[in-house]
Amino acid sequence: MTPSVPADGARLIYLMGASGSGKDTLLRLLRAELRGDEPVLVAHRYITRDSGDTEDALRLTEDEFGRRAALGCFALRWASHGLQYGIGIEIDAWLSCGAAVIINGSRAHLEQAHSRYPALTAVEVTVDPGQLARRLAGRGRESAEQIAQRLARATQPFPVPLHCQLLRVSNDAAPETAAATLLDIARGKLAA
Repeated sequence: MTPSVPADGARLIYLMGASGSGKDTLLRLLRAELRGDEPVLVAHRYITRDSGDTEDALRLTEDEFGRRAALGCFALRWASHGLQYGIGIEIDAWLSCGAAVIINGSRAHLEQAHSRYPALTAVEVTVDPGQLARRLAGRGRESAEQIAQRLARATQPFPVPLHCQLLRVSNDAAPETAAATLLDIARGKLAA
């Protein structure tokens, strides 16, 4: 079943960055600064692992993820690091209602997202490699070898589709600064 896409994604912000770059922190801070009537929504991810309290994700078993994928419940989905990730089809309804929508995506799957939503704005969160290494180690989710692999991937270029708007937000200083920049980008989408 292939769902229809009601919007070209002009108000969709595809947030991405290396694991540990602070995307979940920025999204949490952004939500805290939203005004009550502001139509900016952050989509949660469906993921096949426990997310704990640090990210806005809903855990699904592999079987449940597969069932939902077969039913067309995901607007976007990808596999990474042995896990399945999905963004629910509800974002299409949000976009068609005029909301600006922010999703926590993957650099490796930007082309897929851009293909479905050709007017999206990609936003890459960047962070100093030394700071990134400390953040990854502090999470306690990966082994030293896995951290080394993530750090190597963090500096690799990724494909950016032709005509895809790519913005970069540095998260080297206070995360509140980067979150404010991200919120300004979302508010700009509402004004466009």
